[in-house]
Amino acid sequence: MQIGLADVPALERGVSLLGSGGGGDTVTATALLLSRLAAGHRTALTPVGELSGDARVVPIGVIGATAVFAEKLPSGAEFRAALAAIERWTGHRADALVSIEVGGLNGVVPLVVGGQLGLPVVDADLSGRGVPRLDQLSVAAAGKGLTPVVLAEPGGQVLVLAEGTSIEVERTARAFLAGSGGWAVLALAPIPASELPKCAIPGTMGAALSLGRQALSADAEELAAATGGRVLGLGRVVEVSRRPGPGEHGRTGFARGSATVRDHRSQSLLRLEMENEYLFAMRDGEPVASTPDVLAVLDHRTGVPILCDVIRRGVEVTVLQLPAAGFWTDPRRLQVLAPRAYGIDCDPVLLEVRR
Repeated sequence: MQIGLADVPALERGVSLLGSGGGGDTVTATALLLSRLAAGHRTALTPVGELSGDARVVPIGVIGATAVFAEKLPSGAEFRAALAAIERWTGHRADALVSIEVGGLNGVVPLVVGGQLGLPVVDADLSGRGVPRLDQLSVAAAGKGLTPVVLAEPGGQVLVLAEGTSIEVERTARAFLAGSGGWAVLALAPIPASELPKCAIPGTMGAALSLGRQALSADAEELAAATGGRVLGLGRVVEVSRRPGPGEHGRTGFARGSATVRDHRSQSLLRLEMENEYLFAMRDGEPVASTPDVLAVLDHRTGVPILCDVIRRGVEVTVLQLPAAGFWTDPRRLQVLAPRAYGIDCDPVLLEVRR
């Protein structure tokens, strides 16, 4: 599937929706992609089925404080360094790339990097939406493990984590980011294409593009109906509160918070619990929606998704619940992204469409 200039706005809108309020701002990555396409470079998504079974696919993406990514722009050397290090460590050359996370920034970045490195980008990812932690990537949820892992930061440092559990990798990566400027490129060991359907989520990049096209051509009710989702609320944000998250082992966790919307139609209060993503919704105190479904808050006037870290009181919004990828509703993996994975003591509240 060729990605042309005309496709970029839809792709950006689609990956922003799948970020569920997280995944990082897509503006910078989209500008880089537009620049490459305007210069005449070709970009495409390759279906998993078109790769030979023994083709080696490297998961790649940006992790850390994605707000800093817009201030400290990548030179391109970070991606080359990460890829070279993982190839050297594993002894396998990359035949293709796959995004670690379709939701947000990493739904666009691999298309830029693939063009720079001369590698095809697979129509798949390791999240199906936005997820905050490395131990929540699909490869970890499928029991494959994350190591070896490479982190390459803009200052030139390259870190190889040869061994460790997925939780240990997550902890070590956050410590590395804290001391290296806020963001880094992450690359995982090459995965044979024949194994991708078991540990990745095929088709998500193309699905994001389709979702974005629907979002740009329909109102929220029409979008919800077309995707199997629903509109949770339409109203004004009347309160936003933020607080430090629970720390572990002496380190501060991700910030927590909530946003409350007074629904114009029912006058009920819709409260959204959030961390890096919108995680959980209650209407007048009753649970009505949760992760792993995608909870998206849209500016009612423009339809643009609003990130958790910029939502503010007084904004008129539409709140959507969109179906999660089937990978995450499988009972074997549901607990990885269920509310209790974020310390919210409640069972998942998912759309009926999958039951």
